[in-house]
Amino acid sequence: MLLLLLGIIVLHVAVLVLLFVSTIVSQWIVGNGHATDLWQNCSTSSPGNVHHCYSSSANEWLQSVQATMILSIIFSVLSLFLFFCQLFTLTKGGRFYITGVFQILAGLCVMSAASIYTVRHPEWHFNSEYSYGFAYILAWVAFPLALLSGVIYVILRKRE
Repeated sequence: MLLLLLGIIVLHVAVLVLLFVSTIVSQWIVGNGHATDLWQNCSTSSPGNVHHCYSSSANEWLQSVQATMILSIIFSVLSLFLFFCQLFTLTKGGRFYITGVFQILAGLCVMSAASIYTVRHPEWHFNSEYSYGFAYILAWVAFPLALLSGVIYVILRKRE
């Protein structure tokens, strides 16, 4: 049982790290000396030398992506906190429903954010010199892992 709990906690922390990195790092769209993320657009002349960084546009769709990524982090942190609270207060045989629901909500939020970004980002559709960066891919990797950990929480029963 201890190894199972440790594995669940490691999976949850991995999802949190993926969510934080994908939200913070400036690598959602890369190419042609530019790197774009949810917060700013940066142009470089050579690898590692940043010359200009501008705030991202104030489009409604980008603000919704920002909000859903932040919500996914909040739901996942709240889920981890609730897991530890339920671990010590839940009766024997009880299930971690609340923890699982919040983790599933975190997964759905990150999926919504990545889907909106995929559909609405104009540079990807009009210019083939751009490609998705590693932070965008990490967001998509965090989605199934968050759903998986949420389902595990819902199925998990507390034992002594």
